Amino acid sequence: MKNNIKRLRLRTVSAVCVLAFAANTWAVEPFTVRDIRVEGLQRVEPGTVFASLPFRVGDQYNDDKGSAAIRALFALGLFKDVRLEVQGDVLIVAVEERPTVADVDIVGAREFDKDTLKKALRDVGLGEGRPYDQALADRAEQELKRQYINKSLYGADVVTTVTPIERNRVNLTFTVTEGEPTRIRDIQIVGARAFPEKTLRDLMDLDTPGWLSWYTKADRYSRTKLNADLEALRSYYLQRGFLEFRIDSTQVAISPDKQDISITVNITEGERYVVSGVRLEGDYLGKAEEFKTLVKIKPGEPYNADQVTETTKAFTDYFGNFGYAFAQVEARPEIDRANNRVAFVLVADPSRRAYVRRVNISGNNRTRDEVVRRELRQFESSWYDAEKIKLSRDRIDRLGFFKEVNVETSDVPGAPDQVDLNVTVTEKPTGSLQLGAGFSSAEKLALSFSIKQENAFGTGNYLGVEVNTSKYNRTIAFSSVNPYFTPNGISRGFDLYHRSSRPYNDQGGNYQLVTSGGGLRFGVPFSEVDTVFFGIGFERVEIRPGTNIPAVYLAYADRFGFTSTSVPVTVGWSRDDRDSTLVPTSGSLRRIAGEAGVAGDARYLRTNLQYQHYIPLSRQFTVAVNGELGWGKGMSGRPYPVFKNFFSGGLGSVRGFDQGTLGPRDVTGSSIGGAKKLTLNAEFIGPFPGTGNDRTLRWYAFTDIGNVFGENENFELAELRASAGLGLSWLSPIGPLRIAMAQPVRKKPGDRIQRFQFQIGTSF
Repeated sequence: MKNNIKRLRLRTVSAVCVLAFAANTWAVEPFTVRDIRVEGLQRVEPGTVFASLPFRVGDQYNDDKGSAAIRALFALGLFKDVRLEVQGDVLIVAVEERPTVADVDIVGAREFDKDTLKKALRDVGLGEGRPYDQALADRAEQELKRQYINKSLYGADVVTTVTPIERNRVNLTFTVTEGEPTRIRDIQIVGARAFPEKTLRDLMDLDTPGWLSWYTKADRYSRTKLNADLEALRSYYLQRGFLEFRIDSTQVAISPDKQDISITVNITEGERYVVSGVRLEGDYLGKAEEFKTLVKIKPGEPYNADQVTETTKAFTDYFGNFGYAFAQVEARPEIDRANNRVAFVLVADPSRRAYVRRVNISGNNRTRDEVVRRELRQFESSWYDAEKIKLSRDRIDRLGFFKEVNVETSDVPGAPDQVDLNVTVTEKPTGSLQLGAGFSSAEKLALSFSIKQENAFGTGNYLGVEVNTSKYNRTIAFSSVNPYFTPNGISRGFDLYHRSSRPYNDQGGNYQLVTSGGGLRFGVPFSEVDTVFFGIGFERVEIRPGTNIPAVYLAYADRFGFTSTSVPVTVGWSRDDRDSTLVPTSGSLRRIAGEAGVAGDARYLRTNLQYQHYIPLSRQFTVAVNGELGWGKGMSGRPYPVFKNFFSGGLGSVRGFDQGTLGPRDVTGSSIGGAKKLTLNAEFIGPFPGTGNDRTLRWYAFTDIGNVFGENENFELAELRASAGLGLSWLSPIGPLRIAMAQPVRKKPGDRIQRFQFQIGTSF
């Protein structure tokens, strides 16, 4: 009787007692579970609880299993309290659910977009629909503060408000008081003797407040930026012979009011060393002489860490060309401190040969996988080839669809002769709006625009639409390019256009030149850097007479009629090895284009040559030169068509002169262009004052020379116009913006001057 009563007595096993292993006073005699009931559930499915229990109906229950059950249920993170109650041979699981977060709101945030902060909160486990936990809310609060500290807002304060609502839910409100950003008031470099402290500070992106700090934000402290600046400082010394240079310590002090930061960098320069010699040791696959040609270290010159790095990288890359992905090359210095000289021993270990098992691509959320893969020259299941991997990386970068392209290799577990190639890209907007404008006393403000998408729908195809609805020039044009019309990389493009304009009208009038046509073109890659283009089209040009029509139009119409047709055939070649299409600092662009009217009323030959070259003077300054030569000739006894003339003056040619107004003029005084064109440009480009090393905002000084000449005229140096001026280049959100203020330095009476011009989407 007593045993039965004891067995039926309600026993509660407290979760706290169980977890503290103090269950002796609550000990339950083992029994066979006949039934399990769960009480207290509101939103959690019973199956979630049953799946976490370490026993089932019919199993033997004891205190150890009870402790394990409570730990497992708490580990779910869904419950605030868990109790186990035994009633006879029935086990009751009583739970109290945590409140669910119904809504998360952030009030007072100006520095960040709310969605960005909410994503940061979700990353720490706090978001709508998730269980609320005070510890989690505290972590979320600290995460918000961390985000603001990264923006140098050390005084930012975050207050969390929890508002209970119906159905065991809560609303969370994070009220942010951002305060003023903490600014760098002082940067000191202690221990510098070989170079002025100002020279060393100019190497750093971090800076004290300046008049453009609102744009560059260089006066806001960031640990990441400081580390990068310290590396720039270290690199500067190591490039100039200071082999034993070291950064002893870095102190970052913040004022009590959290408004000012002082940075002190303590360095030891050491002595300056000169390279006395270089020798090779180790296994060079019997190709030691070939490796010697890759040595960049120059005996007799001051030690340069970049030369050492370039040499070891060139060695490992060359090993990679033979499949040795794990090759190691160590540059061991032999220091003669008595004479301040150092010799280097290059020790090579090719290790084992490997092949690429798989190529993984990530980060292309919009761009289709095949668009990236078709640029790869390193293939899966083939020998590792460092040269092909570099070429693959460069080809992907030259697509222009990505801000960053990184290629890394990773070992394959259990397969010492295999590696995986991991290609990580960071996408950028590929659509752009191109605008052009100029201001002159005659025409006031002139505007034009076009829209293009270089990666339409993530396919890698180009789509462009140009629309102009001005009073004097109406245009609608459509163009498309498929860069992989065939699997081996032959591109196909086509154009359709309809233009109605008065291109030579200086004095007003109602005549029109209406051009309609289309074309089909192909591009054939003959090498990794050379592409040949060819195509064919059809064009119809109608001269509609009216008042003030140029006499050359009437003369052409009297001879060949007011409507001309032509079938132009085009051939071209291009090579582009610039390091960037947006902000180039090195490399060249070469283009040759030829067009011939082979059928129809207009018979002509038209060629255009262009060469651009960029010379890096230093990390900050670049010299750019551009040359363009155009030449046209009438064929089959016919004159060169006037509507195929080249034009010069303004943006893209000789700045400081009105757009397209240089060269021959009609008897009416209208500019009519010419069959020959020469343009020379030179620019000196540097960082805009106050922006430090920022490359998105730069200034440039330029000089332009050029003109156009008639078909029967020779290139006359005396007729060339010239200008000089200053400009501003900015990588704006809608494309590269260039502003130029030019002063003609060589002009003649009658030239139309346009000193201020700007354009988005062009280089020169």
